[in-house]
Amino acid sequence: MPTVVTVLLVTLLCLAVGAAVTLLSQLRTARQEIEELRQALEADPGTPRSPRAAQAVQTAGLAMKTALDTVSRMRERGVRSTLLASIDDFTRWALEDRGEIARVAGPDGEVTIFFSDIENSTALNSELGDEEWVKLLAAHDRLLHTHVEKHRGLVVKSQGDGYMVVFSTPELALGASLDIQRALSAKRQRSRRLRRTPIRVRIGMHTGTAIEKEGDFFGRNVAMAARVAAMADGGEILVSTDIAERLSDSSEFAFVEEDTVEFKGLPGEHRLFSVEAT
Repeated sequence: MPTVVTVLLVTLLCLAVGAAVTLLSQLRTARQEIEELRQALEADPGTPRSPRAAQAVQTAGLAMKTALDTVSRMRERGVRSTLLASIDDFTRWALEDRGEIARVAGPDGEVTIFFSDIENSTALNSELGDEEWVKLLAAHDRLLHTHVEKHRGLVVKSQGDGYMVVFSTPELALGASLDIQRALSAKRQRSRRLRRTPIRVRIGMHTGTAIEKEGDFFGRNVAMAARVAAMADGGEILVSTDIAERLSDSSEFAFVEEDTVEFKGLPGEHRLFSVEAT
């Protein structure tokens, strides 16, 4: 009887050891494949180290190409069509973030809606190539976020090099806008990439009711801000009549009337003003 038990225990032990060896082997293989995938992704895509790594690199390459193609198409259309075509999306995003926006809104329940993008971004992308363009875009993003945060703005959404930001007052929005333009045009640019490749950003804004879903106030105000931005040139800050009239007595900002235009979907004529610091 003891002999039978001993044999049984030895058999079970052998099976356990065998299972452990199998598991260790599978673990080593998995680790090796993971390491190959990591190295392949870091290495030249043309020299993958295994069929699975090659497939991963190819998949990643296709994903990157799709993303870059999407961004490229958006840039080719430019702010004058991209922003206008995205009003419904921006309004939806704004309504999704209505709690945050409501906290940003001023005592009168209004926000100033700011749109920006980089002028001639398609040409810059083509000139620099995708890798350098992405790095330049990152430098632009850091600069913009720095001044938006300084003036207590809230980034609602960004698409490529385009931004939608809300501020509690026109003064804060204009302060951020002027700081952004000063930083981009400074002779002693802090960012090495922005020194090497100067960029010009166009900014447009409008002020209005922060959130009113049923009355669609936010949708109309977003539409106005987007259309004002679409008329701006690189290096320019363009505002609606509402902002210019509200701050007409300000000692900080100077408003110069530029154009009187009609906007599709927004009745009447609208005067636009460029802004400079006094």
